[in-house]
Amino acid sequence: MSKIFIVYWSGTGNTQKMANMISEGVLQGGKETEVKEVSEVKAEDLKDLLVFALGCPSMGAEELEEEFMEPFVAEVEKFAVGKKIGLFGSYGWGNCEWMRDWESRLTEAGAEIVNGEGITVLGEPDDETQDKCIQLGKSLAAL
Repeated sequence: MSKIFIVYWSGTGNTQKMANMISEGVLQGGKETEVKEVSEVKAEDLKDLLVFALGCPSMGAEELEEEFMEPFVAEVEKFAVGKKIGLFGSYGWGNCEWMRDWESRLTEAGAEIVNGEGITVLGEPDDETQDKCIQLGKSLAAL
C-alpha cells in the first residue's frame, strides 16, 4: 500500500486541520498517509515520491511562512519535475495571491498541481472546505 505524505506549516491550527482532512480523504481512497509538520521532515524525504501534498497559510504580504516552509518549498522546486502536488492553506485577509504564486512556482518547476489549483479557506475550515480537502485526499490516493 502506497503512503501519501502531507507536509504543512500552521500558525493557528487551521492549515493543520486541513491537512488532517486531506489525510482522511487519502485513507478513504485506500492508501496510507503520513501527516508531518514541516519542521519534522526534510524536502529530500519527498524526492522519490511522485505524489504528495503541501500546506501553508498566507503570511505577511501574502507569502509562505519564511522560516520553515519557504526554504522547504525552494528545495522541492529543485526536484519538482513530474511530481503531482496537492496544495492547501488558510488565510486571514487578502485575495489568495500567495496560493496563485505558489501554484505558479511549482508549475514552472515542472510539477502538476492536483485538481488544477490549491485549496484555500478564509479562517477556520468549514463544511465546504472539508469536502474539498477530503476530495483532494481521494484524488491524491487515486494517482
